[in-house]
Amino acid sequence: MPRMIFVNLPVTDLKASMAFYEAIGFVNNPYFTDDTAACMVWSEAINVMLLTHAKWRTFTSRPIPPATSSEVMLALSCDSREAVDAMNETASANGGTADINPAQDLGFMYNRNLADPDGHVWEAMWMDPAAIPSSDSPG
Repeated sequence: MPRMIFVNLPVTDLKASMAFYEAIGFVNNPYFTDDTAACMVWSEAINVMLLTHAKWRTFTSRPIPPATSSEVMLALSCDSREAVDAMNETASANGGTADINPAQDLGFMYNRNLADPDGHVWEAMWMDPAAIPSSDSPG
């Protein structure tokens, strides 16, 4: 089995969260989806498990952070700067919040941060590896 990551996130409204993640480019895997959880696929290696608060509490007794906090920032690679912008616009139009931090443009890398309806922070990013400054560059 290839190495994969399953990011588990507690959500207040499973259907609304599924719709949000589908809108920004994830695909639902119905095999791992029921009334308490939904598996949302970004790539062959990256999956996000959306868990109702009741389901989340079967995994841990630790408190669910409020939507105004940031437990992690998860970065998703996009194919272009335009795709980064489109993801942020789509997030905002589908119950999320775009540009929760200032956009960062380093020339070879561009990113913008968004939050899902529950305040989970995502970084939409694009990078051109060929344009990364070499370590021999001054400055």
